[in-house]
Amino acid sequence: MRWRNRRESDNVEDRRGFRAAPVVAGGGIGTVVIVLIAMFFGVDPSALLESGPPSRAPSGQAVPVSAAQDEARQFVSVVLADTEDTWNALFRQMGATYQEPKLVLFTGAVQSACGFAQSAVGPFYCPADQKVYIDLQFFDELQRRFKAPGDFAQAYVISHEIGHHVQNLMGITSKVEALRARASEAQANSVSVRLELQADCFAGVWANHAQKARQILESGDIEEGLNAASAIGDDRLQMRSKGYVAPDSFTHGSSAQRVRWFKQGITTGDVRQCDTFSAAQL
Repeated sequence: MRWRNRRESDNVEDRRGFRAAPVVAGGGIGTVVIVLIAMFFGVDPSALLESGPPSRAPSGQAVPVSAAQDEARQFVSVVLADTEDTWNALFRQMGATYQEPKLVLFTGAVQSACGFAQSAVGPFYCPADQKVYIDLQFFDELQRRFKAPGDFAQAYVISHEIGHHVQNLMGITSKVEALRARASEAQANSVSVRLELQADCFAGVWANHAQKARQILESGDIEEGLNAASAIGDDRLQMRSKGYVAPDSFTHGSSAQRVRWFKQGITTGDVRQCDTFSAAQL
């Protein structure tokens, strides 16, 4: 991916090196978000929703980062800036104004408006504060644990979370939460899958427009992104962690579904083609 010497976003909040302790989870959408993320990565949600006052490292100063970590921060900042350029333009075309989200870098654990989360849950978007949260160690996990190397695989992860922000701005997230509140567990999971697959499609829409406007893609990048989408499908994750697959418990979609909708966005570049909620076949 061509990202060096490109504009960096002003919306990165660097909390790396600061220690966060949990506060009491108040329920509602924040708790739902954290629980869904925990389920996604096969983590016990109760271990992530604890109680206690927020705190920081005794020195009150961030721990110095390595050159590699600083390069990763620059990369994230450039990708975030590119999503800003793309979605600002697309929202203008739709007659709306894009509100740029903040992206928070953290180490180990973080306190968000959606609750306390440890890095084991992976990157997540909190609609309550309109921020994306990422522990950069996840990118190492993406390469080693999930066998999805490459900078565009990482860009896919970031753009997926930005896709959730787009859903929030469009009012889709609140409608989904309303549906989930009165649905059975299986129905709620099904709605969550459609929400996640739409975020995958929005990630593809970003890639399409970024390539047309700024030629960001290099040979093999699309394959890296599709490989990442496949690697974190619910069926692959369940088989890895449990040894079996339970489709009714899917919350993000199968590998094939995630690849299909990411590819749909890349191919069409059209937000209207990302309506997973009306799709008869996912």
